[in-house]
Amino acid sequence: MNEIFDEHIIEASGRCRIVVRKGEVVEVGEALIKSCPLTKKFSCPVYDLDRESVKANIEYRIKTWGMCTPERKVIETREFVGFGASEILSFGLSAGMIDAVVLACDGAGTLVSPNPSLVQGIGGRMSGLVKTVPYEKVIRRIEEAGGIVIDKENASLDQMAGLAKAYELGYEKVAVTVALPAEAEKIRRQYPDAIIFGVHVTGLDRGEAETLVSVSDFVTSCASATIHEAAGKRALVQAGTAIPTYAMTPVAKDIILEKVRCGEEQILVKTTKLPVISGNRPEPLI
Repeated sequence: MNEIFDEHIIEASGRCRIVVRKGEVVEVGEALIKSCPLTKKFSCPVYDLDRESVKANIEYRIKTWGMCTPERKVIETREFVGFGASEILSFGLSAGMIDAVVLACDGAGTLVSPNPSLVQGIGGRMSGLVKTVPYEKVIRRIEEAGGIVIDKENASLDQMAGLAKAYELGYEKVAVTVALPAEAEKIRRQYPDAIIFGVHVTGLDRGEAETLVSVSDFVTSCASATIHEAAGKRALVQAGTAIPTYAMTPVAKDIILEKVRCGEEQILVKTTKLPVISGNRPEPLI
């Protein structure tokens, strides 16, 4: 494995572009938005999306759970967000409504996981991953937890290859996280039964949002005005009001409603015209 050029690029906290090299944050770009209710709830909160605050949060993630280092922790059972992507997909696995999830992890790249705790451990602590490198220790932890890493040599990010591997392994109800509308469209054409979860959508233009919504089962809203517009008018279920996740298909609706049924929290059930957006939301929506 080539670990000589140890560089990771992620997009987090208002879609800041962040570069981590050898466990050090070396670059933090400007956020596309000013505030986000989710970042204020982080273990190391980010109240203002300025470079210094975002850098401190990423350094905290590196220190506490090894993000973008060989010490990366990959197992978690706690929920961080009620209807986040990893929480919904982990629940789907636990409930037998999904067989395997294709997702990406820093230090490993795209992988296939049938293990709910692995999906939550990876996805619950990862923002938009743009580039990563392979770490033998991280890949070993993933494999010990039942995950299958697609490209151990390069840690490439290839959701299509992940789906191909999942179906090759015999999984039938396969979910995949996808950030690029064009990739989601290609996946839907080639794998019509895949459960597509559109993620990391802040900044999509109107056409991109319409494309992603039209081919996805789930779509998270992040700080995207265009996703709220495109998904809200045709969603079957909206989960949450500050940063909603939209269920676009009966399959997605069933998973969210089953998660609600199995949960212990108090729930308000109400028929209404969507989207419904609370005042406590990312600012501005873009």
